Amino acid sequence: MSDTESTDLPDSRLAEVVRRESGLIVAALTRDLRNFDLAEEAVAEAVAKALVGWRSTGVPDRPGAWLTTVARRYAVDRLRSPVSTRVVLTGDPDAAPEPSWSEPTSAIRGDDRVAMLFGCCHPSLAVEARLALTLRAVLGVTTAQIAAAFLQPEPTIAQRIVRAKRKIVANGIALAVPDSDLAARLHDVLTVVLLAYNARFLEPADPAPGPHPRADRLTEDAIWLAGLIATELPHEPEAMGLLALLMLHESRAAARFAPHGRLILLADQDRGRWDHPTIARAERLLERAALYRRPGRFQLMAAIAACHASAPSTEETDWLQVLTLYDLLLTHDPSPVVRLNHAIALAEVLGPEAGLSELDSLGDSLAAYHLFHAARADLLRRCGRLDDARIADQRALDLTTNAAERNLLTDRLTSAL
Repeated sequence: MSDTESTDLPDSRLAEVVRRESGLIVAALTRDLRNFDLAEEAVAEAVAKALVGWRSTGVPDRPGAWLTTVARRYAVDRLRSPVSTRVVLTGDPDAAPEPSWSEPTSAIRGDDRVAMLFGCCHPSLAVEARLALTLRAVLGVTTAQIAAAFLQPEPTIAQRIVRAKRKIVANGIALAVPDSDLAARLHDVLTVVLLAYNARFLEPADPAPGPHPRADRLTEDAIWLAGLIATELPHEPEAMGLLALLMLHESRAAARFAPHGRLILLADQDRGRWDHPTIARAERLLERAALYRRPGRFQLMAAIAACHASAPSTEETDWLQVLTLYDLLLTHDPSPVVRLNHAIALAEVLGPEAGLSELDSLGDSLAAYHLFHAARADLLRRCGRLDDARIADQRALDLTTNAAERNLLTDRLTSAL
């Protein structure tokens, strides 16, 4: 143990180590043992041992090495005795002595975590399975934490992860960065990371709305993963685009909520509270990505976010540039949600009637999406159709369980009376 390491709060340090090391260790063990299930189980056992042992002994000087050696020993024991019972966690520090790197071990390459990401996000797996498996195997998020973040029963998430791992083994899916079709596969990986970030907005109704620890954890993990991918694939502009996008979103986090968890919309946020150094870094990252002249979905979304972040106010936003970027984004992602945002930008350029006309054309595909009704209510108000706006706001309220959004919509409906 380090002389300066406190033994009082090892759990927080363990969380940092797990995030940084678990994907590396699982990937290295899977590569060596050719058994994804066993590798993930071994790392989970090592983390459990650490959680017990480090509370009494403190965090070791090389926690990643400690976890790697304990996980490897567990995996080897399981291979030697397939029917043996699981290791009993006694909490005895002598049961898991400080490991040494002099013991034989394969090298752990920095890109192993990215290779693991590509395996977990293979196109043969359902999107929900990719997300759950990435959080579990790459980041070490527990099944219970994943279930809580995505409002799913824990057994459902557990089965999803088990089926995904079995499919990887049965189909011989390589945990490797693909040599061919990299752009399409990378898009799948980046989409999963974006979904993990967006988990913060899935919080249900709560007596004390606003940021929640479990959502913040997934947010931090997603940004960390985006940075890892951009670092390990330095010539992929879409990886830079995703990292820039998440940095721009996060730069506004401090201004997103008022006291008591009240949601503040972009137009009403105090831009002085935005993290402008982070915005500047994200813009430089986008400029670097643009040098490759390979625009894509994530770069365009980041460019739109940058237009908002650089504007002194909503009124001074370059809405024509935003609309142009949405036109380009639609060529990469013609989804109804992108068309919804295109309609909002169109309303700022050509007026609310033009935006409402485009929005109404999406009614069939977005009828169950609360933000469609909330956006429509705003445009209806601007068109002077106040009764229709109240109906749309009520529909949005009926469709969302997010506490902050419900409070905002309730305030709108109350003020309209």
